[in-house]
Amino acid sequence: MRKLALAAVLLGLTVVVLGAYVRLTAAGLGCPDWPGCYGHLTPLGAEQSVAEGAVLPGAPLDLGKAWREMIHRYAASTLGLLIVLITALAIATRHESAARFRYALALLAIVVLQGALGMLTVTWQLKPLIVTLHLIFGLTTVGLLWWLWLSLRADAVGAPARAGSRALPVADRAPWARRLALVALGALAVQIALGGWTSSNYAAIACPDFPTCQGAWWPTMDYRAAFVLWRALGIDYEGGVLANPARVAIHFTHRIGALVAACALLAAALTVLCNRSLRAAGGSRVAGVAVLVALAAQLCIGITMVLRGFPLWLATAHNAGAALTLLAVLALAHSLHAAPSPR
Repeated sequence: MRKLALAAVLLGLTVVVLGAYVRLTAAGLGCPDWPGCYGHLTPLGAEQSVAEGAVLPGAPLDLGKAWREMIHRYAASTLGLLIVLITALAIATRHESAARFRYALALLAIVVLQGALGMLTVTWQLKPLIVTLHLIFGLTTVGLLWWLWLSLRADAVGAPARAGSRALPVADRAPWARRLALVALGALAVQIALGGWTSSNYAAIACPDFPTCQGAWWPTMDYRAAFVLWRALGIDYEGGVLANPARVAIHFTHRIGALVAACALLAAALTVLCNRSLRAAGGSRVAGVAVLVALAAQLCIGITMVLRGFPLWLATAHNAGAALTLLAVLALAHSLHAAPSPR
């Protein structure tokens, strides 16, 4: 199960990056149906139908976009299969750990929800709320798999040491450090949601300068329209439907969120690294450094992305950086957890 969890984490990161690449290259509707592509298992079948004179429903076939979308679906389906295998193992060993069994079932339920959101992303034509939720639950899936792997690894490596040790658990030595880590995790979660909303509303380019936005420290913004979560069905949201002041409001809020999240992550990581008893716990020290490195990299990517005009590779890397920052913060929270779960 530990090996499957690690493989699923790596594949989950790949799926997140592929999803970002699909979205950034406007390939989200490369296959306007689901789960196939124009009624076929692969774009090759759709291409053959076009060659035979068939008229395909929806937008004309763009083979490059269709392949990008389907490769993302194939990877996501493989990830779902790995999670099914993990759940099967948890069911088979439920007499050893009821907590792990419940955890695996919850993980499977989230994957089923992800499948439904993936379908709605296409059939509801990239509705921003659905696209954002799809990103959030995708990263939630990766985060849960990472937590599972950390817990299984801790049980396998640390059980003998814990059995013979009388030292206080890390969380009992510094409970406030754990609370700071949870605050940092919450701030990062909000920032990821804001990032998803920015991307799904095509608001990234609304502020093409830094540190100002539209040449002003407080630009003209329309918050009334910026955060309307639900709009009518039947609208094609590819390219976005909001006016520029609303997109500026979304982007500007994302920048403020980045500042708040950065402060929370810095506080959590530096608290661990500046505390002697917590530094002695190797896992907490490594996780604290990982948070600082991931945060610095993500801030550099975000700023450089704006200054260089949002090149595709940097925009994709920004999504990957968010995922890696999430894993670093989860590792920090796990290292400060008195009783890792599930076990």
